[in-house]
Amino acid sequence: MLHSQFVPIPRGDHLSTASDKSTRKLHPTFRVKVDLEFYPNMSFDTLGLSAELLRAVEEQGYREPTPIQSQAIPVVLQGRDLMASAQTGTGKTAGFTLPLLQLLSKDAQPVKGRRPVRALILTPTRELAAQIGENVRDYSKYLNIRSLVVFGGVSINPQMMKLRGGVDVLVATPGRLLDLEHQRAVDLSNVEILVLDEADRMLDMGFIHDIRRVLAKLPAKRQNLLFSATFSDEIKELANKLLTNPASVEVARRNTASEQVEQSVHFVDKRRKRELLAQLIGTHNWQQVLVFTRTKYGANHLAEQLNKDGITAAAIHGNKSQGARTRALADFKAGSIRVLVATDIAARGLDIDQLPHVVNFELPNVPEDYVHRIGRTGRAESTGEALSLVCVDEHKLLRDIERLLKREIPRIAIEGYEPDPSIKADPIQNGRQSQGRGQGRGQGQGRGQSQGRSQGNGQSRDGARSGEKPRSNNGGQRRAAGEGRKPEARGDAPSSQQRRPYRGNKKPATTA
Repeated sequence: MLHSQFVPIPRGDHLSTASDKSTRKLHPTFRVKVDLEFYPNMSFDTLGLSAELLRAVEEQGYREPTPIQSQAIPVVLQGRDLMASAQTGTGKTAGFTLPLLQLLSKDAQPVKGRRPVRALILTPTRELAAQIGENVRDYSKYLNIRSLVVFGGVSINPQMMKLRGGVDVLVATPGRLLDLEHQRAVDLSNVEILVLDEADRMLDMGFIHDIRRVLAKLPAKRQNLLFSATFSDEIKELANKLLTNPASVEVARRNTASEQVEQSVHFVDKRRKRELLAQLIGTHNWQQVLVFTRTKYGANHLAEQLNKDGITAAAIHGNKSQGARTRALADFKAGSIRVLVATDIAARGLDIDQLPHVVNFELPNVPEDYVHRIGRTGRAESTGEALSLVCVDEHKLLRDIERLLKREIPRIAIEGYEPDPSIKADPIQNGRQSQGRGQGRGQGQGRGQSQGRSQGNGQSRDGARSGEKPRSNNGGQRRAAGEGRKPEARGDAPSSQQRRPYRGNKKPATTA
């Protein structure tokens, strides 16, 4: 774990908002890399939380706050805006949920009629929204707080009915929230606290326009909390327009991997990857393995093949119904299936205790996604194993990952699976390979097929489908692209104009 220190960051930045053209100098902030050893006697009851929250936290089995919690909770309780960089698995959800609930319960006022939405938490995917919603319910167990989770891919009518009863905390994906607002099912004019969770992923998925539309519905006076895996230039630009005098906390940078995760690389020919994976699972008797592929088709195909090999498996991705994804995850956690095959975006928000094995069946196009993937194991005090099956086509991707990690991942040769040196690399472009050697268009991998064009950052359209579809400004184009007229039909991929990742004011990068 990292040893911690406070490092003042001099800030001379200025920010301007759409509503206020004047500039305001940002308050000096602190970037913090912390470790519990820096706070040897740190406990939740030293953070200023109420007895009701402390009781709920204790019932969840937590005794000491994580680094992000120990730094974020006091800042939020002070009412300050916050910009926090933390990966999944660091406890960031409780870092904003606990103080948010404290503030709402402390300032609760009796209201006549329907309760207004006082806190809004925006997330990129359904799974993450569901996970946060569950945490809100757990922590607010002894508070007079109502919460609700809304996302696309399911009928909108039950969500509208629940909103009529009034909620204090609303967890939502951007697209479904705008659908509900359009139907006047939700009023955002009383929001006191806004949370953008995994903001970097929302920008990558093309949600910047949806976010701007949501911000326009909110009152100007509110507390803003922005959580991201990194302080990229795009995130900084968003923060400058959103946050006022924010505190800045940085924990577990995304180019670092947990020392508790044992990483390895197995070089193998592409056509023999599935065979090797099945042998590893069988030989070592692995009972719980999370496997990553680059595409939805690849996830489906691999799960089918593993089941034929006698290894119970299921796939989750954006084309699966919410019910199917929920069942697959529940079966995986319960041990009914041994392998869960997932795409990167579909796995966002998955919380699996003590997951022992992560396998990169295909390396991700974006190096940072490798860190997100292997971060699913080796959490808290647990150890984990992350292995990557790398074919000749993926050597460049491996070099990019190692450059990010600033280290070489150990290579382990497996007898009988040595790669054929005569096979030449078939370059991977935007998650796909050419029709000749890769998976052809007839399998849904080419342009115009089910996978469609990938996003500018190399991720497939699965990213947007896994959560919510960014709203198009052109209804005709949306219907032409196959989107239904009913709000509950939302969930299709973004239009071609909006599926490029947000790059601020920079010109869109051209792709090969």
